[in-house]
Amino acid sequence: MEEEQEHIYTKDGTTDFRNKPAIKKETGTWKACPYILGNECCERLAYYGINTNLVNYLKFQLDQSSVVAINNVTNWSGTCYVTPLLGAFLADAYLGRYWTIACFSVIYVFGMTLLTVSASVYGLKPPCDENVCHPTGLQTAVFFIGLYLIALGTGGIKPCVSSFGADQFDDSDEAEKKKKSSFFNWFYFSINIGALIAASVLVWIQTNVGWGWGFGIPAVAMAMAVVTFFSGTRLYRSQRPGGSPLTRICQVLVASFRKFRAQVPRDKSLLYETVEQESAVKGSRKLDHTEQLCFFDKAAVETQSDRIKGSVNAWRLCPVTQVEELKSIIRLLPVWATGIIFSAVYSQMGTLFVLQGNTMDLHMTPSFEIPSASLSLFDTISVIFWVPVYDRVIVPFARKFTGHKNGFTQLQRIAIGLAISIFAMLAAGTLELVRLREVRKHHYYDLKHMPMSIFWQVPQYFIIGCAEVFTFIGQLEFFYEQAPDAMRSLCSALSLTTAALGNYLSTLLVNIVTEFSTRHGRPGWIPDNLNYGNLDSFFWLLAALSVLNLGLYLFVANWYTYKRPVVSAH
Repeated sequence: MEEEQEHIYTKDGTTDFRNKPAIKKETGTWKACPYILGNECCERLAYYGINTNLVNYLKFQLDQSSVVAINNVTNWSGTCYVTPLLGAFLADAYLGRYWTIACFSVIYVFGMTLLTVSASVYGLKPPCDENVCHPTGLQTAVFFIGLYLIALGTGGIKPCVSSFGADQFDDSDEAEKKKKSSFFNWFYFSINIGALIAASVLVWIQTNVGWGWGFGIPAVAMAMAVVTFFSGTRLYRSQRPGGSPLTRICQVLVASFRKFRAQVPRDKSLLYETVEQESAVKGSRKLDHTEQLCFFDKAAVETQSDRIKGSVNAWRLCPVTQVEELKSIIRLLPVWATGIIFSAVYSQMGTLFVLQGNTMDLHMTPSFEIPSASLSLFDTISVIFWVPVYDRVIVPFARKFTGHKNGFTQLQRIAIGLAISIFAMLAAGTLELVRLREVRKHHYYDLKHMPMSIFWQVPQYFIIGCAEVFTFIGQLEFFYEQAPDAMRSLCSALSLTTAALGNYLSTLLVNIVTEFSTRHGRPGWIPDNLNYGNLDSFFWLLAALSVLNLGLYLFVANWYTYKRPVVSAH
C-alpha cells in the first residue's frame, strides 16, 4: 500500500498550488507546459518589441548620437540580465518561483504602460519637425523610468520561468527526466516565436505607423502573458523555497576558514551529514561528496566545539550536501565566465548590425522598404529552423556516435555554439569590408542608403541564430541541471548575468575603440556616418576575442566535474 502511495506523488519534493505533495497524474509534465510556454512567448514578444528597435528610437526620437544610443541600449539590456539575481534570490529563499513570476510581472506591465504613454501622450511625446526631434529632460526621464521598470520586472521572470518549466518534470522519474531536455529546446523555440513577431510586425509598426502603437501592442502582449500564466495554476508543480542560499554559502565559508587547520579524514564517510533520508536543506536532495575543492570539506569535519548543548552550530559545522552546494557554484563560475564574450557578440544584433543595415538599400520591392531592425527576424527564423532540426535530427544522429542520451553533453553543446559564433563575426566583418570598398570606390560617403541590398546581412543573423541553439539552450539546461536543487533560480540568474556582462563589455569595447580611434581628428571606427568609419575592425576584434574565449572554454570544460545527487533509497 505504501509503495502505491509513493508512486502517486512526485519524489523530487514538488508541491501543488495548495502546497501539498504534487500528484503525478494531476500536475506537471507537458500538460502544464503550454501555459508556461505561452507566458514566455508573450513576455519575449514584449521584450524584443522594445529591444530590437530601441537604438533607432534613441537615435531619432530622443536625438542621441550613435555611440550614446548604442551604449544606452547595451546598458539597459545588461541591467535586464543583472536584476534576475534579485528575483532569483527572492524565489529560492522566500517566495518560490510561482509567486516571484507573478509579482514581478505586475511591475513589468507598469513599465510597459509608462513606456507606451511616453511615446504617445501629448506633452510626454518628444516634439519633432522635419525629421528632427527635440525631447525635453522630463520626456527623456519618463521614457527611461519606464524602460528601467521593465528591467526590474524582467528580473523576476527571466531566472524563474525556465526553471519553473523544468520543475514540471520529476528528476527521479526516468521517463519524465528524458522529456526535460526537450522542454528546454521548445522553451527557447517559444521565445523566438515572440521574437519573430517583434522583429517583423512590431518593428514595421514602430517605423511606419508610430511608436505609441509600437510600444502599446507589446504592453497588451505582456498583460496577456500574465493572464496565460495564472490560467495554469492548478496544474503547476512548485519547489518549496529552501531559505537564503547566500546564508548557506556564507556558513560553509566561515566554517571552513575557522577550521583551516583541521585534517580532512581519508574516509569521506566520516564527514558530517544528517542521518535523515532527507537533506537538511529544505527543497534539496542530498549530494555525494566530490574530491575537487577539498579545502571546503573542512566545514564538514566534526570537532568537539561544533555542538552547543547537543545541537549543531551551523556556522561551525555544515553537512556534506551544504558543502557540495558551494562546490557546485564555484565549479560553475569558470563555465559562466566563458559565456560573456558570446553574449557580447550576440548583443551586436540590437546595435551595430542595425546601424550597419541603416546605411544599406532597404527596399524589398520598388515600393516597400524593410526596417533595418527587422533583419533580426532572420536570427529568429534560424532558431525556429534549428531547434526542431537539433531535437529531431541532430540528437538521434549524434547519439549513434557519442552514446549520450541527448546526443551531446551540455558542455559539448555549448562549445559547438561558441565555435559557430566566430563565423558570425567573420561574416559581419567581411560584409562591412566589402561595403566600405564600394563606398570608397563610388564615393557614396554622404548617401543615406548606398545601392547595396540589406539582405547581404542575412548570413550573419542566421549564423548567430544557429549558435544560439547550441550555446544559449545548452547553458539553460546546464545551469539548471548542475545547480543544487534549492539554488536553481539563483543559478539560472547567474547564467543570465553573462548576457549582462556581455552587454557591458560591448559598451566598454565601444568606448575604448572610440577613444583610441578618434585621436588626431580621425572619424574613428564607429562615427555617426559609418561610411567614414571602420566598423569591420570592431567585428574582427570580437572574432579574435571569440577564438581566445573558445580556447579557454575547452580548458575549463575538460576540468569540470558534474554534480552527483544521492540516489533515494526507495
